[in-house]
Amino acid sequence: MVEVSTMTYYETLFPVIFLAGRIIVGGYYLLSAGQHFLKLDMLTQYAKSKKVPLAREAVLFSGLLLLLGGVSVLLGVYPQAGVLLLVLFLTAASFKMHDFWAVPEEQKMAEKMNFMKNMALLGSALMWLAIPTPWAFSLI
Repeated sequence: MVEVSTMTYYETLFPVIFLAGRIIVGGYYLLSAGQHFLKLDMLTQYAKSKKVPLAREAVLFSGLLLLLGGVSVLLGVYPQAGVLLLVLFLTAASFKMHDFWAVPEEQKMAEKMNFMKNMALLGSALMWLAIPTPWAFSLI
């Protein structure tokens, strides 16, 4: 069995694994942001159905939060600020848009799945705030 010291792991393997995670998660948020802009009309209608005031502007603003947060995570540029933008988005979207407790029975499962997914993403985002900056392979 090959023994890897803790110091070697943190100096060599951890930064690469963390970068791979940042690419995956940052990419996810960038794709989600893209959907907010590419499917603006559809998402605006959905936001209106949830009684979101200024629905179109809210969809654009939430897309901007996802875009800035995704770029921040991906590039490691002001990561704590970017993570806070994602926390803001995930908190607001989860409770306003995926309110599974307040929808008809036929919509509960889909809304609950989206709510739970967002809660998992929110939990992981909060953990990122505990990682010292600058992050490995960050541009700033």
